[in-house]
Amino acid sequence: MANSIIKIIGNSLNAISYISPKYASDKALDLFATPRKGRVLENQKAFLDSAKTHQLKYEDFNILTYNWKSTGKTILLAHGWESNTHRWEVLINQLRALDYNVIALDAPAHGASSGKQFNAVIYSECIHLTVEHYKPDIIIGHSVGGMASGFYQNKYQNKNLEKLILLGAPSEFTGVFKRYVDMMGYNKRIENGLNNLVLERFNNLPSYFSLANFAKNIETETLIIHDVEDKIIPYNDAKLIVENHKKATFISTTGYGHGLRNDVVNNHILEYIAS
Repeated sequence: MANSIIKIIGNSLNAISYISPKYASDKALDLFATPRKGRVLENQKAFLDSAKTHQLKYEDFNILTYNWKSTGKTILLAHGWESNTHRWEVLINQLRALDYNVIALDAPAHGASSGKQFNAVIYSECIHLTVEHYKPDIIIGHSVGGMASGFYQNKYQNKNLEKLILLGAPSEFTGVFKRYVDMMGYNKRIENGLNNLVLERFNNLPSYFSLANFAKNIETETLIIHDVEDKIIPYNDAKLIVENHKKATFISTTGYGHGLRNDVVNNHILEYIAS
């Protein structure tokens, strides 16, 4: 959103919060959870159509999964916010060339999956559903897809999962929330209201959803790649996760930003998978 629109929305909800703080907080959370892009574009269809698709059902969501079949180990890919499976095209082609069996899913409200809203907790349950169906050996997640993959493994402790790879993953949900609050210029009424809404919906305050804290319980070998110039998710988030993870390998990059879509990064991934 343009800065002028952000300022108008933030100021409007702040004003409403003096009359109805619950309503203002509800609207702020809806805005936070609603992606503005990430649906499949026309120029992405040809590649996505090259996979065999299968639809899974989680609550009211229809989750579209993709499978580029082969005989090697099965690798599941989980994209990030306002993206879809197409973001993995280059890596998928590299994995296929090495005979890996590649799975990917479109998150709720993204790609060809249904829904209008999204969060990392729901995404982690969709990842769980996909894992139950396809039985992957390795999960690779970018951004909130990495966070959701960590949430999944913390909750379900999948002993058959050989490796996790987290790319530019956020650690603290409180940090994600705080950056949103600061960007919109929300007042304390809305900020406190957002925290209370998370508690109501997920039985825990935002501070509970800490990948760094969950990492203490994850015994799966994990590769963490984060760029020091990431302007979306702070580099310190990766350091927090690594400090708490018993079996983490950490690779820092410079100049690849949050997207980390680069042959150097992909080579790190391919080498880690093969090791």
